[in-house]
Amino acid sequence: MNAPATEQEDFSYLAPLFKAAVAYRGDDHFLLLPDVAEQSSLAKDDEPLGTRGAAKFVQSSFSAGLMHVEAFAQLVTVAQRVDLHSPWTLLRGALENFATAAWLLAGKNPDERRHRVLSLWAEDFRNRAQHERDTNYVPRPGGKSGAERREEVKQLARNLGLPSLTKPETTTIIYEAAASAGLDSTATQALWRVASGFAHGRFWPNLRATKVRSAMPLSNGGALVDFVLDDYQLAEMAEACRELLEHTASRYKARSSAR
Repeated sequence: MNAPATEQEDFSYLAPLFKAAVAYRGDDHFLLLPDVAEQSSLAKDDEPLGTRGAAKFVQSSFSAGLMHVEAFAQLVTVAQRVDLHSPWTLLRGALENFATAAWLLAGKNPDERRHRVLSLWAEDFRNRAQHERDTNYVPRPGGKSGAERREEVKQLARNLGLPSLTKPETTTIIYEAAASAGLDSTATQALWRVASGFAHGRFWPNLRATKVRSAMPLSNGGALVDFVLDDYQLAEMAEACRELLEHTASRYKARSSAR
């Protein structure tokens, strides 16, 4: 059910997340994470990867997360129309984005970090190839398809002696990223599951992450139930996003700066 935001509703618990994101907003755009210094640990990780390094992926994921948060902020503060699904859907996107960036910056050694980013590049090109197949896209002369680019990434992994590339599972990324940021991995994963349920229009999140505002008996013996957001759980999701945002920014600064 739609629950319009009114002046009486208190969404102040979202302020820390919105404030963390707005720090990266320029006049009419979001600021990118800075370039990587040549002698930084991130540059050394990326050196044998060429254009398939982690820095570009981290910057892209982080920026996407900021845009999801910005859209949510506009929904709350400007549109003032907060329904059951949109907040969870937007924060789900932000959580996945920040977690992906944090996951790429973690890893116990360069080989593991290189394997992580090449796995994501391979999946990116696999998805591109699927779209090309669906749209009957043919590369320009001299160009390469998503499938061909994916094979290049897999060959690069073999040349570096890395394990076979497999599709990175979102649950794994979130679980491990949460741990790297000092969050409760299982609890963060549970929040993501609720958010995904709302995003896909499933029924079960209504039983686990909403509050009943009213119920109207129906003639068939059932009832029409009016659900509203569970502010406590949404606050936990927003806080997880904020912590992953700030953790990613801190780790990127540390790993992209010259020593």
